[in-house]
Amino acid sequence: MKIAIVILNWNGKQLLEQFLPSVIKHSQNAIIYVADNASTDDSIRFVTETYPSIRIIKNAKNGGYAKGYNDALQHVNADVFCLLNSDVEVTEHWLLPIIDTFKAEKNTAIIQPKLLDFKNKDTFEYAGAAGGFIDKYGYPYCRGRIFDTLEKDTKQYNDTAEIFWASGACLFIRSEIYRQLNGLDELFFAHMEEIDMCWRAKNLGYNIKYVGNSTVYHVGGATLNAANPKKTYLNFRNSLFALTKNAKGNIFGIIFVRLVLDGIAGVKFMFEFKFKHAFAIIKAHFSFYHYLKIMLNQRKTIVTRVKYYRTKSIVYNYFIKKNKKFKSL
Repeated sequence: MKIAIVILNWNGKQLLEQFLPSVIKHSQNAIIYVADNASTDDSIRFVTETYPSIRIIKNAKNGGYAKGYNDALQHVNADVFCLLNSDVEVTEHWLLPIIDTFKAEKNTAIIQPKLLDFKNKDTFEYAGAAGGFIDKYGYPYCRGRIFDTLEKDTKQYNDTAEIFWASGACLFIRSEIYRQLNGLDELFFAHMEEIDMCWRAKNLGYNIKYVGNSTVYHVGGATLNAANPKKTYLNFRNSLFALTKNAKGNIFGIIFVRLVLDGIAGVKFMFEFKFKHAFAIIKAHFSFYHYLKIMLNQRKTIVTRVKYYRTKSIVYNYFIKKNKKFKSL
């Protein structure tokens, strides 16, 4: 099985200096690419001079995560693509359990390893932890992470399990499925586009798996940290995009409830004096309205929709029932 590890880079020389060595050391069975999103630093010169075996793909512009990968993967020939963030440290033998799972499970299209926090290596990392889910209203959560509550890794998720979405920080996907799905939705730009892609794969009947005996460590927020209102904007807007396109049921009723919950989140930001984040939610909603017709047209192309949630409201469970861990849901 031919695996291509594709690392998307944008002005990330320091991250490449820090994290490429582990990828090279522990990925002997894979071809490694750096896909550059029109960087203006000397990161690509650093890679070509220091690691001449790494293949370079130069994208014409910075189109974000989604377009960056869509453009780059046109030039990659492999059975499986690994979309790997530039701020990820991998571990010895990390690829073997992934390859074994793909070989054994022909209907498994996408796989995520265990994601731990690079800075606190005994703790799950926010971006994907031990595999992702969403509630009825499109709010994402993970095994090992609900909102800002992160679990310690006590080997409670050392299993292989069916999940709803795999983290874009380290996502393996069969190349034929990536192409069947037409890749990532470029309107998302960045954040939650992997949830949308996984959801579309689920609606086509494919499985998505978490493989807990493969481990990587993720810094998280190296490109856009949680304190940045732009991240709030993209997360709220793109979640609405994915929900509108893919959700089973009365979409207008679901969206109405979701918009009300977003409004409550905005008020919470106001009380916390996070005015830029409250404004980011308002901006996200206006952008959603602008693209609503496009999302509804995309929705019409989906023939079958699976039940997508196991918990009706993660907001209710977390804030009202005080369920802070996945196993208490």
